[in-house]
Amino acid sequence: MDLIEPDNQDQGRKRLAESLRELRKAAGLSGERLAARASMSQSKISRIESGKALPTVVDVERLLKALDVPTEAANELLALARTANVDYSSWRSYARVGLWRKQAELKALAESSFVVRQFLPAIPSALIQTPEYARAVLTPSVQGNPARDVDRAVRARLDSQEVLRDESRRFHFLLTEQAIRWQRAEPDVMASQLRHMVGLADQPNLDLAIIPSGVTVSATPFNVFVTYDDRLVIVELFSGEVALREPQDVAYHLNLFEYFRDRAVSGDVAKVLLESVADEFTQQRA
Repeated sequence: MDLIEPDNQDQGRKRLAESLRELRKAAGLSGERLAARASMSQSKISRIESGKALPTVVDVERLLKALDVPTEAANELLALARTANVDYSSWRSYARVGLWRKQAELKALAESSFVVRQFLPAIPSALIQTPEYARAVLTPSVQGNPARDVDRAVRARLDSQEVLRDESRRFHFLLTEQAIRWQRAEPDVMASQLRHMVGLADQPNLDLAIIPSGVTVSATPFNVFVTYDDRLVIVELFSGEVALREPQDVAYHLNLFEYFRDRAVSGDVAKVLLESVADEFTQQRA
């Protein structure tokens, strides 16, 4: 994971920008001439070379081809571009600046997107959590889990849910049955969380779907991931999260989401399943 630690990310992006600039100069080309050869705008090339814009792997391929860069050197820069298009942020780094800031960042991402898809194999999304469930989830429970201001993080998480009221945006929440059965809190909190989701299921801009445990699914649901339109994927890990911007990575996760969604139930069938599991938790409390 060292290649995508924050310091190495910055160094890699700086090196990529500098290398592309030096290759253009060595070829004796102006930014305008390179732009014409690579079918790009001169302003985009200027932003890439100054480090103000991160080029995709496809961008770098076009530039290297236009510059007629030898294969070995081109492969090295393409590898650097692939690494530069991956961000890793640890939960420890978020805890240092305040986990509540992460909630504000997620809200901003949702507000800048028209379609948000969340694949949730083990836990309901922060956008659909009750205060009590959110508190249980955000309270550290495993050694090494960074401390955080739980009250402020809960408030920020609830504030981020305001974005769901914007009916110009579409939200898809795809859960496994395991995600609604995993007991992250006391039975009464779990029952309340599931009934809260039942209430949200009829919201016109929200698609809430569940993959029942009895359905055959050949792909493995390894991680929580969220797609923002067709431009960004965030994949959650135990230690942090990885952001992917490369178009091929985004397209793969969109295809993966659709694969799982095709095997899910929604609407009244999903609501019946949620109510059934909520009743099971209520019976535990009795």
